[in-house]
Amino acid sequence: MGGKRKKVKDILSLSSTTPPPAPAAEDDELLDDLFAQLDSSDKTVQDTSAEVINDIQTSQIQENKESQERKKGSKTRFLERQARKVAEIVQRSPSDNPQADARIEREIKEEEEDISRTSKLLGLELYNVNPDGHCLFAAIADQLAILGILPREQANYTVTRAAAANYIYTHPDDFLPFLPSIDGEDGVGATDAGFVTPQQFETYCTAIRDTGVWGGEPEILALSRVYNIPIHVIQSGTPPVVVHNPTGASDQDGGFDASKKAVRISYHRRMYGLGEHYNSLRPKRGIVETLIG
Repeated sequence: MGGKRKKVKDILSLSSTTPPPAPAAEDDELLDDLFAQLDSSDKTVQDTSAEVINDIQTSQIQENKESQERKKGSKTRFLERQARKVAEIVQRSPSDNPQADARIEREIKEEEEDISRTSKLLGLELYNVNPDGHCLFAAIADQLAILGILPREQANYTVTRAAAANYIYTHPDDFLPFLPSIDGEDGVGATDAGFVTPQQFETYCTAIRDTGVWGGEPEILALSRVYNIPIHVIQSGTPPVVVHNPTGASDQDGGFDASKKAVRISYHRRMYGLGEHYNSLRPKRGIVETLIG
């Protein structure tokens, strides 16, 4: 493992004194190296590499909106900061610590047992979705096909990505307060709270529609409203079921009803080394034709 740790630091170290290569080649090389780290046995390295991949993909969309000179300068600084971020995590990673490894394995097992327990109580079984960045949208598409809301030939992440992006874009007041800012507190090296600008909002929606950027709570809510159906997210911890209703009612308001028609997916923090992941939860009483390759 020591060799891998050194390799990450060597590969991702970007010298501020060395002229950068062409932006496209620089991005491709860095992304290739980051994707390689997803196979690392060190969960912290995996999680951080996946996060940086996600950030870079979002940054690429944003920078396509800017002038070529500004794009080149901001991209270089962005990549340098992200490379240092990964290198720092790798440096302090407890990958050679048996106790840390055992703790991570225990957390993975506990999460799996919690989700499995709740799923069984609801008569559901886990259907694995590819952990490729599209998992949330693919899991919901699978559920929509099972429920007969989407035709099977349309049950794919491309359709649900477009649906979520279009809804968010046409309902900005419902989502702007909850979206991550690019230049504010969620930006790289930011010191100000900041707000999402109209251009950044458009960039966010474009990224959701056209790239592999990960989806989360805003996209779940958007899809619940688009298809007018509750989305139940089974997870480890409290509450075991998080409800997203198209009407806005929460589970505390009686939103959760296992007997009602709903999209049911599982949310995993630890199952894979890629950070957040979603799977589809299919009814046990029948084998549904595979919709996701």
